[in-house]
Amino acid sequence: MLIDSHCHLDFEAFDEQREWLLEQCVSEGVGAIIVPGVEPEQWSDLVALQESFQTDSCRIGIAAGVHPWWLDGLDRAVASLQHRLQSFIDRYSVVAVGECGLDGKRATPMDIQQDFFKAQIELANANRLPLIVHGYAAHNQVLQCLTELPAEYGGVIHGFSGSPQLASQYWHKGFYIGVGGTITYERAAKTRRAISAMPLESLLLETDAPDMPLDGMQGEPNSPLNLPLIAGQVAQLQGVDLERVAEQTTANARRLFGLSQFGL
Repeated sequence: MLIDSHCHLDFEAFDEQREWLLEQCVSEGVGAIIVPGVEPEQWSDLVALQESFQTDSCRIGIAAGVHPWWLDGLDRAVASLQHRLQSFIDRYSVVAVGECGLDGKRATPMDIQQDFFKAQIELANANRLPLIVHGYAAHNQVLQCLTELPAEYGGVIHGFSGSPQLASQYWHKGFYIGVGGTITYERAAKTRRAISAMPLESLLLETDAPDMPLDGMQGEPNSPLNLPLIAGQVAQLQGVDLERVAEQTTANARRLFGLSQFGL
C-alpha cells in the first residue's frame, strides 16, 4: 500500500471525479490520503470530505492549519487563530497541524508569517501532533523558527526542493522529507541528489495534487493516481525495488501521523 501524505482532494479540480478517483486509487494501491487544511473557512469542508468519501479501502486523514498564502485574508490576531484551531482540534480527529509555514515570495511580511507559524508549532506541541510545513524561498527562516521553538512531535517538509545538506538538517530536527513530482524532472538535480542520499526511513511520498505535476504532465491537474510513478522514481534514485519503497514510506507515514488509531 502507498500513502499520499499531501493531497488537496477537497479542491475544486476534483469536484467532478472525486468518487471515481478514489475507486481508482484502490486499484493503483493508494490506500490512504492525507488532506491538509489551508485556512479556517475550509476546515469544515475536510470533515465533510472525510465523512462522504472515505471507504475501508481508501482512508482519508485530515489536518488543520493556515497556509502562508491565506494569511492576507485572515484576522491578524494570532490568539484568535489559536482559539479557532484548538476548537477544531478538540472537536474533530486530525492527524497533524498544517499546512503551515513560511513563503519568501509572498507579500505578507515575514515577521507576521513567523508569528503565525510559531503559533501553530505551539498548538502542535500542546496537542501532541506533528506539523505539515510549507517552506518556499524561506528555508533559513523555517529552520530558525524550528530552532527557537522545536516541534516536539516532528513533522514533514512538504514538497521538498533543496540540497542534501538541507534535507539532512530537517531530518535531524525530526522532520521527514516530502517527496513529490519535483524528482521526476532531470533538471532538479540537487533535489534528486538529496533524495538519493537520504535514508529511506526519512522519506514520505506525496503528490500535492492537483498541483506539482510530474515531468511530461505539465498543464494537467496532478492526481493521487500518479503516486506510484513518484514511488518508482524514488526506488530508482535509492537503488531499491518498488516494494521496499512502498513498505518503508507507508511505515513512515503511519508512524509520523499516528495513523493506526484512525484505521489507516
